[in-house]
Amino acid sequence: MERTDIRELNARIEAGTGFLTDLVEGMHRSVVGQTHLIDALLTGLVCGGHLLLEGVPGLAKTLAIKTLASLVDAQFSRIQFTPDLLPADVTGTLIYSRQQEAFTVKRGPVFANFVLADEINRAPAKVQSALLEAMEEHQVTIGEETLPLPKPFLVLATQNPIEQEGTYALPEAQADRFMMKVVVTYPTKEEERRIVRAHVEGGFAKPTAVVSLADIEQARQLAGEVYMDERIEAYVADLIFATRYPLQYGLEDLQKYIAFGASPRGSINLALAARARAFVRRRGYVVPEDVREIVHDVLRHRIGLTYEAEADGITTDALIDEVVNKVEVP
Repeated sequence: MERTDIRELNARIEAGTGFLTDLVEGMHRSVVGQTHLIDALLTGLVCGGHLLLEGVPGLAKTLAIKTLASLVDAQFSRIQFTPDLLPADVTGTLIYSRQQEAFTVKRGPVFANFVLADEINRAPAKVQSALLEAMEEHQVTIGEETLPLPKPFLVLATQNPIEQEGTYALPEAQADRFMMKVVVTYPTKEEERRIVRAHVEGGFAKPTAVVSLADIEQARQLAGEVYMDERIEAYVADLIFATRYPLQYGLEDLQKYIAFGASPRGSINLALAARARAFVRRRGYVVPEDVREIVHDVLRHRIGLTYEAEADGITTDALIDEVVNKVEVP
């Protein structure tokens, strides 16, 4: 792409990203700190990628999702996942109407623009799998009828990593549907003081809608024009292949720790997320730093660890660090 094209694209993106300022300001009025979480939510919103948020209780995971949904003039639904939840409680079911003498479809809470799957790992696999078709194909089949989901459609799920009783780990196929798995960390001491002060003084202001669905659709089209050089595409492929074939990239020490590498969805989502991150940064082209910023979020739930890794205390984030440090940056 010629330099003049890049300049023109940068100008259009700069003009078309004004709504991001409103979203960020709105998020920070309700959520203290958590910049990485907010960046991830905006990245997923721009490129239509589902997000899985993991962190201990009380870190504003649910609050951040509800705040984002409130700032966008869209349909929002919350599903509290519990062990006794049924698939029909998520997708909907057929109900017999005596007046019509026929079965009619009663739509479930999944029919919304933003779906909060709260504590998704508290429901068994049959309920978790009810989201598979919705997340991948943006449609739901009830009986013999297939119904499209509203646009945009985004699943934002949370899970608690510290409790094991009454939880069901997400199967690999289910986890792979999420574009990013974001680990939410504790706030700093100063942020903690601000949180306490705000709640002592009466809490935060209730967010109101500042962005329309039309703005989101326009932003997604514009983000799709962000330029990604072939060298960046090759860099993305190298990162993914290094998780599959570490020996080919001089990562012999990792061979015994990796049971399986990232899937092709990893490549696709890493490229899409990098392009969305460039858009969020108000830039018309992707740089290697965009890829490095989101590579952990995109890959940490797509790499399988062996028993040796667990025995040696090796985490997926540590493996990704090794891969990122080894693979040559364009």
